[in-house]
Amino acid sequence: MLDAFFRPQVVAVVGASRQPGKVGYDVVKNLLDYRFPGKIYPVNPKASEILGLPCYSRVTEIPEKVDLAIIAVPAPLVPSVLKDCASQGIRAAVILSAGFRESGAEGARLEREVLSIARENGIRILGPNCLGVVDTYHRLNATFAAIPPRKGRIGFFSQSGALCLAVLEWARAEGVGLSRFVSLGNKSDVSEIECLQALAEDPHTEVILGYVEGIDEGRTFVEVARRISYRKPIVIFKGGLTAAGARAASSHTGSLAGSEVAYRAAFQQAGVLWTKNLREFFNLARFLALQPLPQGPRLVVITNSGGPGIIAADACERSALELPSLSGKTVKRLRRLLPPHASFYNPVDLLGDADEERYFEVLKVLTQEKEVDALLVILSRTATIDPLQVARGLKEFRGTKPLAACFIGEETLRATRRTLLRSGIPPFEYPEEAVQALEKAWLYTFNRSRPPEEPVRPAVDFQRARSILEGAREAGRSVLLDHEVQEVLMAYGFRFPKSLLARTTEEAVLAARVVGYPVVLKIVSPEILHKTDVGGVKTNLRDEKELRQAFLEITTNVRRRQPGATILGVLVQEMIEGGREVILGFTRDHQFGPLVMFGLGGIYVEVLKDVSFRLAPLTLKEAREMIRKIRSYPLLKGIRGAKEADLEALAEALVRFSFLVSDFPELTEGEINPLMVRPRGKGVVAVDARLLLGGLS
Repeated sequence: MLDAFFRPQVVAVVGASRQPGKVGYDVVKNLLDYRFPGKIYPVNPKASEILGLPCYSRVTEIPEKVDLAIIAVPAPLVPSVLKDCASQGIRAAVILSAGFRESGAEGARLEREVLSIARENGIRILGPNCLGVVDTYHRLNATFAAIPPRKGRIGFFSQSGALCLAVLEWARAEGVGLSRFVSLGNKSDVSEIECLQALAEDPHTEVILGYVEGIDEGRTFVEVARRISYRKPIVIFKGGLTAAGARAASSHTGSLAGSEVAYRAAFQQAGVLWTKNLREFFNLARFLALQPLPQGPRLVVITNSGGPGIIAADACERSALELPSLSGKTVKRLRRLLPPHASFYNPVDLLGDADEERYFEVLKVLTQEKEVDALLVILSRTATIDPLQVARGLKEFRGTKPLAACFIGEETLRATRRTLLRSGIPPFEYPEEAVQALEKAWLYTFNRSRPPEEPVRPAVDFQRARSILEGAREAGRSVLLDHEVQEVLMAYGFRFPKSLLARTTEEAVLAARVVGYPVVLKIVSPEILHKTDVGGVKTNLRDEKELRQAFLEITTNVRRRQPGATILGVLVQEMIEGGREVILGFTRDHQFGPLVMFGLGGIYVEVLKDVSFRLAPLTLKEAREMIRKIRSYPLLKGIRGAKEADLEALAEALVRFSFLVSDFPELTEGEINPLMVRPRGKGVVAVDARLLLGGLS
């Protein structure tokens, strides 16, 4: 797909320079120093040769077909250079020049002109405002970076040139090799999606790393990443998640940053390993580059100091990893090796007088045990042990099971870091960072073990829902009335309590007799979205006296607190008892589309913020995961004698809701709050809901 960028045979450097320190000089020098096997043609009208290579005044003078043009001229000159490339039949160009969309309105206009020329002539563009491209196995280093990467199995793409340089420096310092390296810059043409595909197809790339500030085609990214992540791990660090970061991203590359919850949901559904900061990004990349994947969640910690072992155990408790007790057979073997006061369980505490041999003997036992999926070796320097000897000795155990090392103390870690890396053991500064990397690696294994599913459409009455929405739109209303909301949701399989609209107290009394006590009263007004905020809801009314008083209080409250509201009446509704209140909500993200929310419902949702998000539509598996994700999940499972909620009916309701918001893009936001989840086998009932239409005032 992007072979011309990674495996060109003939390269032209337009804007090549004889002056060291200039971008055009550095690109030619990097191509030569990296021993590029193809031909290199510098282009500069003021030079006859550059670094021993004959120089040409224009691209059109080059005597043979060029596969890739590297453009390093001032931004205003790029359109004319691109036209020369087009006349020469060049089909791929890397534009290193800055001064485009990231610099303001004139730069944005210039970028549009460049892209127009490229599209008219079938030229693919990487950049502009980028660092360049590297393929270590084709010996191509078409960048102006000062640090050449070694060969390896990590493919990297980034929107930030500075992050590209940081990764090159990190990889060199850590002894980690790269396969391919792509700086996207403003990504006016070649996108992160195409980079993902190119790295997925590359036989030398086994791990994919990426830094993004914005994703233009969010849905396509999720679909592509989901397919790739079953074959290769994808690790992403996302910038621009805060308001300040989003503004910086916009000024940096003109990117729309998107919301954090949308990205978190998208990455989870795509199987992408999302990292919160650069430290975690590099830690995880190092682990995946050096170690096999864990085949299970069971981690054993080996330490010569109780405190760091406890810190690791705490981190495990907060993670998806398990800290299993060792079997009697394993403990028996350890007792033969360790002093009586050692801890033979997990963490395994070798005591402060442990030497190198004690570590190695215990590792020989634990690396052979089937009950162990991964190992974390923690070492605090004492007079009885040489950390450097341990670092060297750990090489013997590489490849048996995933292994991470945490040598406590800055000086100790600095002294052993290179040795550990040469032994293929990822070093970590703190125990919790090691646990974090091991957890992400295990989650990748776990996700990959489950075959991908496609959402299955439930039986719904699409036409009925559409006619109601069209009627509201024709009436010029952006907020659906209560009975319209009910009809739309009922078309998608939701059940509501019995209810009747009453315009007067007497009508309410008659309605309650039909519905049956106890009842709930709710104000009905197109201007009032949050009824409780204006005193517009009264619950558990058990007789006519309570109902009459409640009707008066509701109408009085609304007239006082929102005097301009149109009151259409009061809804008299059957009181649903004996269930858990949850919320199903949705909004639309400008990059990923409809986003479904689930959490504990009622009036507490905004206080507790115990919610999970996914992109719609959902599979049944994703719906179940959303339910399990919230902290309040044990309440739904049933605790202290409480009955378990009907979780399967709840998951099916989430799927139906997700299809509703996917089917009708005109619905901009809405919620069912609360949705009452009855005991197992009793189903769910939508008690209150609202839906908003877009494009109307």
